[in-house]
Amino acid sequence: MEEMQKKVKAFAESNGLSQVLKFDEPMAAKTTFKIGGSAAVFAEPEDFMQFVKILQFVRSENIHFIVLGGASNVVFCDECYQGIVISLLKFNEISMMPLSEEEVLVTCGAGASMGQLVNFCAKNKLEGLEAFAGLPGTTGGALYMNARCFDFSISQFFTSAKYFDLDDFSTYELNFIPEQWDYKVSPFQKSSKIILTASFRLKKSNKSQEELTALCHTFIEERKSKGHFKYPSAGSVFKNNRAFGSPSGKIIDECGLKGLREGNAQIAPFHGNFIVNLGGATQKDVKKLVDITVNKVMQLKGLLLETEIIFIETDKKL
Repeated sequence: MEEMQKKVKAFAESNGLSQVLKFDEPMAAKTTFKIGGSAAVFAEPEDFMQFVKILQFVRSENIHFIVLGGASNVVFCDECYQGIVISLLKFNEISMMPLSEEEVLVTCGAGASMGQLVNFCAKNKLEGLEAFAGLPGTTGGALYMNARCFDFSISQFFTSAKYFDLDDFSTYELNFIPEQWDYKVSPFQKSSKIILTASFRLKKSNKSQEELTALCHTFIEERKSKGHFKYPSAGSVFKNNRAFGSPSGKIIDECGLKGLREGNAQIAPFHGNFIVNLGGATQKDVKKLVDITVNKVMQLKGLLLETEIIFIETDKKL
């Protein structure tokens, strides 16, 4: 690892990128779960050209890397990640363009937080995304996961995205095709596509900015009432499978698993589909609770739960 870090330092110095690279960077504070060791290298490019330079280098040196946004759906390894973590948080500009008298196209960088996007819409009196108020993470991450909040999926408003393809190091545009999207499914998953920008078609609202902001706050308050912000977590651990007839949280509750603790991780007493960090939890603790839950639900219900959260291992490749 030291040899890799030396190569990265030399590359950064020769390309004027020293200011965007950090070494042995603690990752727990950068995730909503507050779990994880360090990253051998952490990169936060300020623009597209820096991003491409870093990718070209890691590919030429065959260095493991992952690309992150808000890290709200990941559980980092307890040991050092033996590669480069590339953050897109600086890709956060938001703009809008009129489409008609009734609609506007809002385009934002993949690193813009959902909070930034929702606030931008309220400020400009655009409606549609209020239910996503309070959702942690970035717009790119929400699109990648096809985030769903209060019966709304982000894909309902999505029109197109620009993405970088790791297969040929070229940039393309992906337009919305309904067949490519499903519950918590997007065409970006299990692919070589890295989302750079996303565009959404939204309606001009008759409500005032204050009314839209107040509506957003009702969704935030509902999240609070359900315990979403009581402890660090990554939100829902398991996908809801409509074929099961009940949400995963209810199924887990019926299996008597709420409140189960492993180390400093716990299946939340207030929500069966949340695992929370009580303070100092490890990835190992979370994995143990996930395994127990999957096995118990299969034993008692005959149902196979599918995890939604992503575990980052020490040598995970994008």
